[in-house]
Amino acid sequence: MTDRHREIYRDEAYEILAELESSLLTLEKAPDDAETVDRVFRAMHTIKGSGAMFGFDDIASFTHEVETVFDMVRRGELAVTGELIDLTLKARDRIKAMLDGDADSDSDRENAAAIIASLRALTPGGSRKAPAGVSAAPAPGRDPSRQPGGDDAARTYRIRFRPPKDIFLRGANPLALLNELRGMGECTVVAETDAIPLLGELNPEHCYAYWDLLLNTRRKSDAVKDVFIFVEDDSELSIDVVDYGDASVDEYKNLGDILLERGDISLDGLRKVLARQKRLGEMLVEAGLVPENKVRTALLEQQHVKERREKREAAETSGSVRVGSAKLDLLVNLVGELVTVQARFSQMAERKNDAEMIAFAEEVERLTWELRDNAMSIRMLPIGTTFSRFKRLVRDLSAELGKDIELSTEGAETEIDKTVIDKLFDPLVHLIRNSIDHGIEMPEVREARGKPRRGTVHLSATHAGANVLIRVRDDGAGLDREAIGGKAIARGLVAPGAELTDKEIAELIVLPGFSTATTVTNLSGRGVGMDVVKRGLEALRGSLEIDSRAGEGTTVTVRLPLTLAIIDGLLMAVGNGFFVLPLSAVEECIELSRADVARSHGRNIAELRGHAVPYIRLRERFAVGGEPPDIEQIVIADVTGERVGFVVDRVVGELQTVIKSLGRVYRDVDGVSGSTILGDGTVALILDATRIVRGAELHERASFR
Repeated sequence: MTDRHREIYRDEAYEILAELESSLLTLEKAPDDAETVDRVFRAMHTIKGSGAMFGFDDIASFTHEVETVFDMVRRGELAVTGELIDLTLKARDRIKAMLDGDADSDSDRENAAAIIASLRALTPGGSRKAPAGVSAAPAPGRDPSRQPGGDDAARTYRIRFRPPKDIFLRGANPLALLNELRGMGECTVVAETDAIPLLGELNPEHCYAYWDLLLNTRRKSDAVKDVFIFVEDDSELSIDVVDYGDASVDEYKNLGDILLERGDISLDGLRKVLARQKRLGEMLVEAGLVPENKVRTALLEQQHVKERREKREAAETSGSVRVGSAKLDLLVNLVGELVTVQARFSQMAERKNDAEMIAFAEEVERLTWELRDNAMSIRMLPIGTTFSRFKRLVRDLSAELGKDIELSTEGAETEIDKTVIDKLFDPLVHLIRNSIDHGIEMPEVREARGKPRRGTVHLSATHAGANVLIRVRDDGAGLDREAIGGKAIARGLVAPGAELTDKEIAELIVLPGFSTATTVTNLSGRGVGMDVVKRGLEALRGSLEIDSRAGEGTTVTVRLPLTLAIIDGLLMAVGNGFFVLPLSAVEECIELSRADVARSHGRNIAELRGHAVPYIRLRERFAVGGEPPDIEQIVIADVTGERVGFVVDRVVGELQTVIKSLGRVYRDVDGVSGSTILGDGTVALILDATRIVRGAELHERASFR
């Protein structure tokens, strides 16, 4: 078994576990939803079957116990309860720990055994099997009349299974699948060997055999098909019901079926006859019994369902390819290098003033930008993959605090860079925990205030230009202005009796170590949370806005760039150096003359249509030598909701470029979030406007002390 196959299994198992958690939470709200029950069962079955194939025997053994319980749910022998959902969620967490390699201790094994024992206790008679004489009720949401014989009637399936030749190289064993079918009921297996080549042409690592089976079982076709779920996409597989086993059903049977049941013909002989079935139409036409066109349409009808299924499966198989994120990152880096080379080529073509070379450079530029846009779009993922992970968080925390809280989502299809999604999870966890712990009131308190007992946390995402806006809104009590103000006075952050605005209140709660909790709990009181959120978002070139109304709730808006790989920026020059400011923050540019500086009397403030706008000189901030020009430029930007100007020698223009991370030595340079390479090979620094403004504020406060 190669490590590559085991890693593929891990990646797919993590995805299935995420889907399993979402399905369980859905099932908790709709316990009679048969489709959701099937999804849970199939997830367990896939993890178990694939785990056994790829050497994860502990996972396969553990998951088999959970699968057995949900198989009873599918057959209507066990009802979905809150306790079953709780135990299955714990089982899901245990499987994930096994995948992570964190479940090898004695306590972990005891925990797994306790989960299995609790699951078995839920089954009829306290064991995995229902006691004799217990009549199985119809499965939730199913109509027994949908198929002849009802849900629990025995059926005979004709199965042909031809695996891909390289099935052994993929780490799978077809005999394990056949043995699983034998465990479902009376099974006749015939190995077909006609495809085995001569010895000189035989590859010992290939599988040339295929199998025809007759399986008599009470299991439904979905359960039979689930046996092949991990290999069906690459195998030739047909599963047909040839007998429903119910004498009360007047079901037409083919001649071959009748002869086979009576023992008048062997399975091998029947297969040889059926292989000639296609010639039947030719014989009918030759006998003059049926026109040729009617035979042709009958054959088309016969193959219609099969062809539609094959086309759909082929489209689904070819519609997506699993690619490691490291390969995508490498592709983006190479595209970034190509963009830089293309820009230098365009500049060279303009300098030479060669019409043919300029036309060629323009064509290369068009193709390069298309390649860049497509490479970036590959890394874009719907944010709903992150949203679904919070349902479990809200469920568990609300139960722990004794609150009734529901999570609603909107805009799950909104796409954002995978790198941003990966780093966004922890900040959103903090925001949702704050809403649950500090925002939503206890049910009796809400009822006394005329609110529904059930509180709501709403998570939404929308595109806004080159950014995405993520909002966490709750319908709780809102920010406690008195508690926040009192804590700020006690810590000496504001003067006693000061009237704080809503913005100032919001700024206080994101200060390091600030908390209004009087006791330390598992959820709050340690003074870490909002400060961590703010710093985490700033590292993503994002910002945080808080809007709260007493008694109505709080809305936290997170603004993030769609991608961390490219930037639409404004290129500015200071001396011989170049800087880039994200274009989404830029509002306008104005001139700054020596006379304007003199009128401000040494204060870095510019007048803009009757409003005072503070500005920061980048020449001084980054210690750039030389004398500034007589007329400088002020780039007015929106930084965390405030207008701030950045003084530069000149504004070069807009550009869209690939972001390069700084080396280890320069990684912690304050005020710089990255770099980019211009068309002539010059390096330009990408500014972190928020940090520059914060540094200037701290410097100004220190100068007044």
